[in-house]
Amino acid sequence: MAATRPGSYCHQPVLAQQVLAGFAAMPQPEHWLDCTIGGAGHSSLLLAAHPHGRLTGLDQDPVACRAAAVALAPFEDRWHINHCNFAHYEPPAPQRFSGVLADLGVSSPQLERAERGFSLRHAGPVDMRMNPETGETAAQLLQRLSEVELAALIRTHGEDRRARAIARRLVARRPFASTTDLAAAVAGAYPPRQRYGRIHPATRTFQALRMAVNQEPEALATFLQRGPDWLLPGGIFAVISFHSLEDRMVKRAFLSDSRLERLTRKPLIAEPEEVARNPRSRSAKLRLARRV
Repeated sequence: MAATRPGSYCHQPVLAQQVLAGFAAMPQPEHWLDCTIGGAGHSSLLLAAHPHGRLTGLDQDPVACRAAAVALAPFEDRWHINHCNFAHYEPPAPQRFSGVLADLGVSSPQLERAERGFSLRHAGPVDMRMNPETGETAAQLLQRLSEVELAALIRTHGEDRRARAIARRLVARRPFASTTDLAAAVAGAYPPRQRYGRIHPATRTFQALRMAVNQEPEALATFLQRGPDWLLPGGIFAVISFHSLEDRMVKRAFLSDSRLERLTRKPLIAEPEEVARNPRSRSAKLRLARRV
C-alpha cells in the first residue's frame, strides 16, 4: 500500500449532533470507547463538549490510528488509541465505560484513495482490507469462491437481486487487474438502461466483498454480544450503520438483550441539511440504548 500522510486523513462524521445529544447523559466518570475511531471526527467533538471526559479509541486500520493521533493532539493526555478490531478488544480490568460508540461506515479517505482497493471509480488493487497488513484480499476471495458461493455472498451481504448473473460474469472474467475492471464487469451484468443511475451498479457487490474480506457481520455480532458488558450502569451504547443488514442486527440486539434499554424505537437519520452537505450521510442510521 502506498504511504498516506496521516494529517491528510479528513473524514466528516455523520449524525454528529445526534451522537453528541445521545452522549450528553453519560454517567460519571465520562470515559467513552470509540470502537471505530477513523479520523476521530466524533470523538474530537465529544472531547470538546466534555472538557473532563476521556477517550479510548480503537481502529483496525493503522492509517486511521495515526491520523486520529494527529487530530486528537490538541486534547493532550485525555485520549488513548489501540490498533485493533473491536471484535477482539478486551478492556483492562476493571475498566468500564460511560459510553460505547461504533460507526460502521467506510470512511471517505478509504473510499477515495485508489491504493486502498475500495474505489469503484479510481483504479486500484482489488484489496478492500480495512487492515492492509493482514488477511485475505478481495482478489484472493474472488479467485477462491465458486460461482454458487459468490452468488450467495452477493445476495446475502449485498442484497442484490442480480446476484446469480453477477457471479456468473465474475467467474467467467476473473482475475481482475483493478477495482475499475471489477466494477465494469459487475455493471455488464445489468441491462444497459440500469448502468448509469445515481448509484453505480457495482456498489452492492463491492459492499458484499468488503464485508466478507473484513468479516464484518461476524465482528458486529461479537461486538453486539460483548459490548454491553463494557458499559457502566446507565452507560450509552450507540451504533451507526449504513445498510439494512447491519441495522437489522443492531435492532434485534437492542430489542432482545436484557442488559440494554432501547432509547430509540426508530433509528435517527440525517437532516436534509446534513445530506446536502455530506451525501454519504443519507444512508446512516443511529440507534441508541442504555445499560440497565
